[in-house]
Amino acid sequence: MSGKSGIGAFIDGVLPHLVESGHNLVLLGDAVKLAHYRGPSVDVVPCAVKMFSIKELFFFPGDLLKIINSTDAYFSPYCNIPGGIKVPVFSTIHDVVFLDIPELAGRLGTFVRKMIYRLSIRRSKEIFTVSEFSRGRIMEKLKCRKPVTVVSTSTPEFFIDREHSAEKKDYVIFIGNIKTHKGLQTLIPAFVKFREEFQAGKDLPRLLIVGEKDNFRTKDSSLEKYIEASEENGIVFTGFVSNEDLRTMLREARILVQPSFYEGFGLPPLEALVSGTRALVSDIQVFREVYSEMPVTFFKTGDSDDLCKKLTEMWKEDPVPPSFENPYSFKRTTRAVIYRIEEVCGLKKDLEN
Repeated sequence: MSGKSGIGAFIDGVLPHLVESGHNLVLLGDAVKLAHYRGPSVDVVPCAVKMFSIKELFFFPGDLLKIINSTDAYFSPYCNIPGGIKVPVFSTIHDVVFLDIPELAGRLGTFVRKMIYRLSIRRSKEIFTVSEFSRGRIMEKLKCRKPVTVVSTSTPEFFIDREHSAEKKDYVIFIGNIKTHKGLQTLIPAFVKFREEFQAGKDLPRLLIVGEKDNFRTKDSSLEKYIEASEENGIVFTGFVSNEDLRTMLREARILVQPSFYEGFGLPPLEALVSGTRALVSDIQVFREVYSEMPVTFFKTGDSDDLCKKLTEMWKEDPVPPSFENPYSFKRTTRAVIYRIEEVCGLKKDLEN
């Protein structure tokens, strides 16, 4: 999953700091992607076993198990745990959205995910997650009695640019997959109403949705009407964008809106802030946890009218957020992971301060 968004970004953020931890590491995965990590204290072992396959879960290759079981501990940045591991296992469950919103995966998909989560918990010494909210949901939905430790997450380094400011352009940006819990059914009507307050002309605000229009599905006929007239309503689906293009788009946006109904952590507002762009977010529990001490604006979850009102107010303000101290970094995340592994396994080395 390295090189992709979501879990991939977590992996790519943590790996460099794991390499610098002072411990000897064995990395299993794509040997080409991981080649640049190879060094005196880092071995790269090719592993092409498909994630969550029967082979991985129950018939993992013996030669790879021999390597794993010669180490002090096994850390998985996700919840897939090969069968046959005898050393202490530490896995990561980022959220349980498919258990809290079962219609996302259907009955069978939800059942399969629940079984995988439970298998991960059973095989793990300790579980890592990214927020207190996710910790609570894991413990409740999975009846987890193993230790669950919050290690947080952070933004990729390429988002951070403290030395150069970008000229703001007249658009609002949304970043995230196009699923119902991301809140586009709240954002789109709010944006259309917000845009109607401007006089007709070439400088009308636009809404950039970082995603594929073809992937957008809704049973809401009124929302479908907006999508069909997306060009007229100033709505732009960007399709796939590179990291560099995403960074530029985020820096040039006047406002990022994250109208989610559910998140495990919710990175885009943090990505916006470190890129020098204001963030307008729904007042869900996890956003209150993650962003309450940061310069974001909250609106009532699911309330298009309140979102439109806050969007109008923010549009008149300075688009650059005030200075703030970012409490999240992948170095801190990795230190938290390493600390728990060291504590449980009785290892002595720790990350440098």
